[in-house]
Amino acid sequence: MRIREDYRTLTGPEKAAIMMLALGEEHATKLFTHMDDEEIRELSQTMANLGTVSANIIERLFVEFAEQISSTGSLVGTYESTERLLMKVLDSEKVNQIMEDIRGPAGRTMWDKLANVNETVLANYLKNEYPQTVAVVLSKIKGEHAARVLAQLPESFAMEVVMRMLRMESVQKEVLDDVERTLRTEFMSNLARTSRRDAHEMMAEIFNNLDRNTESRFLAALEERNRDSAERIKALMFTFEDLSKLDPSGVQTLLRVVDKPKLGLALKGSSETLRDLFFTNMSERAAKIMREDMAAMGPVRLRDVDEAQMYMVQVAKDLAARGEIVMAEGKGEDELIY
Repeated sequence: MRIREDYRTLTGPEKAAIMMLALGEEHATKLFTHMDDEEIRELSQTMANLGTVSANIIERLFVEFAEQISSTGSLVGTYESTERLLMKVLDSEKVNQIMEDIRGPAGRTMWDKLANVNETVLANYLKNEYPQTVAVVLSKIKGEHAARVLAQLPESFAMEVVMRMLRMESVQKEVLDDVERTLRTEFMSNLARTSRRDAHEMMAEIFNNLDRNTESRFLAALEERNRDSAERIKALMFTFEDLSKLDPSGVQTLLRVVDKPKLGLALKGSSETLRDLFFTNMSERAAKIMREDMAAMGPVRLRDVDEAQMYMVQVAKDLAARGEIVMAEGKGEDELIY
C-alpha cells in the first residue's frame, strides 16, 4: 500500500481532503454544508483516492494551516456563501427576497432603489404598465429622474401619464402598497437576476471590440473550456436593437420568415427607431394590422418581450449564417458579416 510521505508533492485539493478526514465526521459534515456541489464532488473524489497519509504530513499540514490563518486576517465573502449561510436560519422565500434586495439597486426603501435604476431600464419596464401605475411611480421619485424616464417613454403614452399625474390627488396607501409589491416581485427581482450575468455582459462587450480573427480564436478556445459561458457571451454580443444594422432587404427577408405574433411582442419593447425600420419595410396594410395587434395586446410581461426578442435575434443569426441576410458589424469598420 502506498504511503504519502512527501509533503511537497501534495496538491491543494489533497491538502483539503486530508484536513477534512483529520477533522472527523462531525466537523467535516459542517464544512460540507458550506460548499457547492462541484466542490463537494471534487473533494470527495480526492479523499477517496488519498491512500495512507503519514502522521508527519498531517502534523505539518495543521501547522501550515494555523500559520496561514493567523497571518492573514482577511476573509472572502460572496453572494453564494452569504446565501448558503442565510438558508441555515431563514426560510427560502425570505432568503430569496433578501438576496434580490442585495443584488438589486442600492436603497433602503423601494423608492430609494428606483432612484438608482437607469432611466432607460426603468422606462422600458414602465412602458408596458398601465399609465395610472406609471403616474404613481413617477410621482414618488425625484423630479429630475422622473423627467428623464418620461422622455424615454413613447410620446402618446407619456402624455397619458402626464394627464393622470395632473388629475391625481393623494394616493391611497393600499394602492401604493400594491404598486410597491408589483415593482418588487416583477421588476426588482428581474434586475437582481440579470445582475448575475454581469461578468458575461462585460466579456461580451470586450469580445465585441476585438478584431474578428481574435474574437473567433478566443471564442473557440472558450468553447473548449466552458461551452455554456461561450454560448451566453455569444448571445449577449448581438442584441435585438442590433437588428437596426440590417439593410431594407435584410429586414424584408426577416419579415418573411418570422412568427408575426412574436414580432409584435418583440417590437412592443423596442425603440421607436427599430419599430419604424420594420414598419417602413412592410406594406401599409401589414403595418396597420401589426400596430393594431400590438395595441390590442395591452400590458405585456417583460420576460415575454425578452423571449420574443431573443427569438428574433436567433432567426436573424440563422439567416446570416446561411448568407441570406447581411448584418453590418458596427465597429467603425466597413467589414460585413455574411
